[in-house]
Amino acid sequence: MSDAPLHGDEHEHHPFLQHHFEDMGQQHEASTLGMWMFLATEILFFGGLFLAYAVYRTTYEQAWVAGAQLQNLKLGTINTAVLISSSLTMALAVHYAQLGRRLATFYCLVGTLLLGSGFLIIKGIEYHAHFVEGLLPGPYFTWHGPMAPKVELFMTFYFSMTGLHALHMIIGAGLLVWFMWRTWRGHFGPEYFSPVEIMGLYWHFVDIVWIFLFPLLYLIGRHA
Repeated sequence: MSDAPLHGDEHEHHPFLQHHFEDMGQQHEASTLGMWMFLATEILFFGGLFLAYAVYRTTYEQAWVAGAQLQNLKLGTINTAVLISSSLTMALAVHYAQLGRRLATFYCLVGTLLLGSGFLIIKGIEYHAHFVEGLLPGPYFTWHGPMAPKVELFMTFYFSMTGLHALHMIIGAGLLVWFMWRTWRGHFGPEYFSPVEIMGLYWHFVDIVWIFLFPLLYLIGRHA
């Protein structure tokens, strides 16, 4: 008679097992599925922006090329390398969390946060330069080159797309701080690492979005 309750206690009494799941494996699968569903909605959201971008890119090809030439390719390239590096540290954080290596997980999360913060700082430098150069759409747009109204439209897409991406980065940075605190407290290990893994999915998605944004906004016409 004691076998069944003892077997259940192995799962039900885990401190992070939610009451509506039978065991940690089921909770992990449900959490991962939930994140993939969330990312699917994010893909639809960014997909709409990419579609609108493609329509205007086809309509105003020369203006799009001119707008891309106004971007700082060096800083954009550095930021791409920074984000790729942050994906590596995030992947390592997930790996070490699965192994129960608390300090290694913590330091990898710190590295991811530092790299993400570095990306935002560089992006802020770019935004400031655009403002000084009169490239901010609206009343502050003072660029007087050829096709100015259409280049302003390009810059509207630039600020909208990179701004939304930066917002996702800021949210991710806040989540990283929380995961760092939980990691330091020893909440994650071989039996419970799904939150770190799910955070990794979110972070990699944000990085992939930038991988698409970089060529679309910086590299148009660079071969010419």
